[in-house]
Amino acid sequence: MLTILDRPADGAEISKASGVNRSSVSRRATREDWPYTEETARGGKRRLYALADLPVELQAAVLIHRKKTSPEAGLNTPVSPDQPKTPADQVSSPAGSGSRSVASFTYSPESLWSRFDRLPGKAKESAEMKLRAIDIAQRLIDDGITAREAWQSAADSVNKGRSTVQRWHSNLVKKGIRRSDWLAALAPRHVGRQKDAELTNEAWDCFRADYLRPERPGVAACLERLELIAAERGWQVPSRRTIDRRIAEIPLAQRVLLREGESALLALYPPMQRSVLDLHAGEWINGDGYQHNVFVKWPDGTIARPKTWFWQDVYSRRILSWRTDQTEHTDVIRQSVGDLIEKYGVPRHATIDNTRAAANKWMTGGFPHRYRFKVKEDDPDGLFKTLDIQPHWTSVIAGKGHGQAKPVERAFGVGGIGEVVDKHPALAGAHTGKDTTDKPANYGSKAIDLADFMEVLAQGIRLFNAREGRRTEVAAGRLSFDQAFAQSYQSAPIRKATAEQRRLWMLTAEARRVDRTGSITLDAGGATGLGRNRYSSDALAAYMGKKVVARFDPQQLYEAVHVYTLDNRYIGRADCVMTAGFGDTEAGRKFNRARTQWMKANKAAAKAERVMTVEEVGRLLPDQPEPDAVEAGVIRPMFGKAVGSDIEADGDEHDQMFSRAVRQLRVPDDS
Repeated sequence: MLTILDRPADGAEISKASGVNRSSVSRRATREDWPYTEETARGGKRRLYALADLPVELQAAVLIHRKKTSPEAGLNTPVSPDQPKTPADQVSSPAGSGSRSVASFTYSPESLWSRFDRLPGKAKESAEMKLRAIDIAQRLIDDGITAREAWQSAADSVNKGRSTVQRWHSNLVKKGIRRSDWLAALAPRHVGRQKDAELTNEAWDCFRADYLRPERPGVAACLERLELIAAERGWQVPSRRTIDRRIAEIPLAQRVLLREGESALLALYPPMQRSVLDLHAGEWINGDGYQHNVFVKWPDGTIARPKTWFWQDVYSRRILSWRTDQTEHTDVIRQSVGDLIEKYGVPRHATIDNTRAAANKWMTGGFPHRYRFKVKEDDPDGLFKTLDIQPHWTSVIAGKGHGQAKPVERAFGVGGIGEVVDKHPALAGAHTGKDTTDKPANYGSKAIDLADFMEVLAQGIRLFNAREGRRTEVAAGRLSFDQAFAQSYQSAPIRKATAEQRRLWMLTAEARRVDRTGSITLDAGGATGLGRNRYSSDALAAYMGKKVVARFDPQQLYEAVHVYTLDNRYIGRADCVMTAGFGDTEAGRKFNRARTQWMKANKAAAKAERVMTVEEVGRLLPDQPEPDAVEAGVIRPMFGKAVGSDIEADGDEHDQMFSRAVRQLRVPDDS
């Protein structure tokens, strides 16, 4: 019974799994001589390739595709009815590709040579010996020697019997194999080892189901469980050595996928090679955070491992700027960007992780393709959008970040920051080791002061950048990162930031709505335990009910803030409105005095707006002539008698009732 591992793949499945069209798959199969079988299909024939015969990356792609399309499929999933039942030895090739057929035998030259290439050296030498003997016999026959003598001489030259050499030749002729394919056809099908001891198919399926799982059990334990089951069911189980050979026959990609997962499988796939020669120094940066393996004593007395955010130049691999704190947060990243821009200019591109600290709105807001946080239309533009820095997000594959996309992570490996900084002699006793199993003997005996650690960090980075003989594309095994950066930076088109742009990275940003008094209230003040701070400015009155962006120094919340529109147009400065105590009369007087001055200033400004009085406006209005009298075209007659008259009019009943009501309402004389 074929399983998901045994089932061959056709060109259509390989095309879907690898993301390339079928014609490309066919061309590669022909170019690399993939072994195949053929079966009759609707409209002709189709080629089927055993997974073990495919390149490793295609094996991985097909397996991942099968798991995604049929997640319920396991190791014991039977082959669907449309799968081939033809033995692997009955291979064929369509017309036009060199197929040969004599009697009932059909062979594929591509399959023969592909199998020959995978044979060990001794097997190939055996095939060469057989072909050499056949060639000797044929040359002797061509020279006029009798066939019997020719075959005997050829057999003697290779220490074989005459009938054996003749059988080699007759088998080739009977099967119709072309002379150019004789060497591959003469290769032995069994290479120096006897057939494995018998292993019942059900027993092998049971073992694979137990062994090929994420828990990665050992072979001995799986074999022990298999022997218990086999004793009950009468299965044949060979020795451990035979089981080991059968395991080795399972393609590596399949073993890695089923035991270690997709992340480990992707590690087998050859990485993409990218060139940086079309860039220049300072054009593209990439950043990441690194947790130091050192105990540091912070100014508040806390002892903790520091974390540093690094920005590295992609072209030269030089570390350009860094900032350190106890955790990785937005301010550290923003300030490190500011350090880089002030010293080296504004880059064009930046590659970062899709983490909360790196992909926050104040860094990347305004870009439509963000994968963290909800994107809103009224979000303010982030630092990258304002400075025209295009962010690029590293992908997440199989649940893990794709570290290969960020060259800076290589600076954290062997011989990198951990070696030149964390293990510096000045930090002896403070080193923690990379994990709990790597603790030094003097673990926890010392905590280095923050100032001393920062000095060692700066010294280590200088040493890291200055090391010569770097084997990168630009350094070419000769230059240091410093030298590679300097050669390109001197002639590179660098953008410099203005003094006004400096506020964008030096100050923290917060979006707030302007209230009816022309003030904004920041949430940052609440974090200090002193209440939320309120800021006011005359310029904010025009933005009542609208959102604005306040930029401020989080260490100086009682100072003024700088206010911008959502698209980063500068509005002005807003001063902090201090909160006074309930009975603080002096504060009340200051407030009243400021309010009176504000009222006077606005009255003066309002008076200045009215250069002309309203009376002058009235006098400027022209006189309007009296309109001509208009004669009435239709006169409505009056009915009934006059009020106070005793004479009834000749009106209708309604007029008479009206007249009587009026008489009843007459006001009596005072006399």
